[in-house]
Amino acid sequence: MAFESVNYQCPACGGPLHFASAEQKLVCDYCDSRFEVEEVEALYRERQDKADAKADAAAATPKPVADDAVQELAQNAGYICSSCGAELVSDGTVAVTTCPYCGNSAVAPGQLSGDFSPDLVIPFKLGRDDVTAALKEHYKGKILLPKSFVTGSHIDEVQGVYVPFWLYGARVDGEVYFDATNETVTEESDRTVTTTDHYDAYRKGNISFKRVPVDGSSKMPDGHMDAIEPFDYDALRPFSVAYMPGYIANRYDEDCETCKARAERRMEESTISALRETVVDEYDDATVESKQLDYTWEDSDYALFPVWMLSTSWNGKSYLFAMNGQTGRLVGELPCSKPKLAIASVLFFVIGFVLSQILFMGENAFDPDYLTFDIEGILINIVAPLIIVVIADVLLVGQLKTANEATHADCYCGELDLTEKHDTFSHTETTVVMKDDKDD
Repeated sequence: MAFESVNYQCPACGGPLHFASAEQKLVCDYCDSRFEVEEVEALYRERQDKADAKADAAAATPKPVADDAVQELAQNAGYICSSCGAELVSDGTVAVTTCPYCGNSAVAPGQLSGDFSPDLVIPFKLGRDDVTAALKEHYKGKILLPKSFVTGSHIDEVQGVYVPFWLYGARVDGEVYFDATNETVTEESDRTVTTTDHYDAYRKGNISFKRVPVDGSSKMPDGHMDAIEPFDYDALRPFSVAYMPGYIANRYDEDCETCKARAERRMEESTISALRETVVDEYDDATVESKQLDYTWEDSDYALFPVWMLSTSWNGKSYLFAMNGQTGRLVGELPCSKPKLAIASVLFFVIGFVLSQILFMGENAFDPDYLTFDIEGILINIVAPLIIVVIADVLLVGQLKTANEATHADCYCGELDLTEKHDTFSHTETTVVMKDDKDD
């Protein structure tokens, strides 16, 4: 059974409304009238509540068992546009869309109510023109980006989407044992002696996290959603459907418990990192030996955040970008020019060779008599330049791949409360490297 949507139309002329990010008002596409969010919300609240209640009641009614094909057909039956009567096909997660026939924003009944009712929303602040401008800026400084991509790629689609996010809060109590080390290097006439003192370092403390975001939509790539963080939480507003017209809004299809594991991993990384900092303040280095973390979870919030999704195509491939609709941070993956990469690798090898000669050979740099290929010569003349090539290539390729999943939650935590610490000397390791004398 397809239910009728609620269409947010201009109170003055009945034309399509859209939320204008620059003005933070709803604007009519036809008569150019402006309306406050609260005004439109109040106008349509009763109608929206009735539509949601009808859909929620139908969803709660026991249904006869059907085969998989029938169930799938029922799920994707969609809903009826209340403006023109067209049937809008839905995959069951699209809560707000634009009717392709009449242009009005259609709010699917029951998709933003009950368990799916968001607590908070951040309205769009940046518009479509900002997305294309940000993409052009994103291309700049990418040395390995093919020139033909900049001139030949074309934009397939730009779509503003309210993406569902779970916001988690927790206090994390951690106990971590580290292997802390202090290293001393002594240069003698015929050898280099390295002495490493090891200590068992114990740290215990707690740290609180507020509103760590995890997207709750399986449609959205996690790397893109993580990489456009952070959002400015000062702009959080109580949820209102009136912010939705002109954009797509998705409800979550991954629930709070399912997404919690990602938030937990980020909190764990930040907690261990904070405890480790208290160790490296006193030692040269520290590695984790064992850990125990306990989580005291707060109630989570369900929010919709503004994201611009942009796709381009080039040489038969599609490239997806995401831009934070509030801050303008844009991420995505760009192609790499293999010829440019090869040229850059050769250039950095030459630079690495020159630097290694100057640093390691001193006044004998570039003297053919000292250009040897024994173990030391290979390290100086080949290995050191190759290391520089690898580091440079990784950095340059990394410029092209900015949609990376978050590994920590440092933006969302308070100060570490260190409650206990003690260190015990463990043992000493000594390594000796003999020097090879060269004849003048």
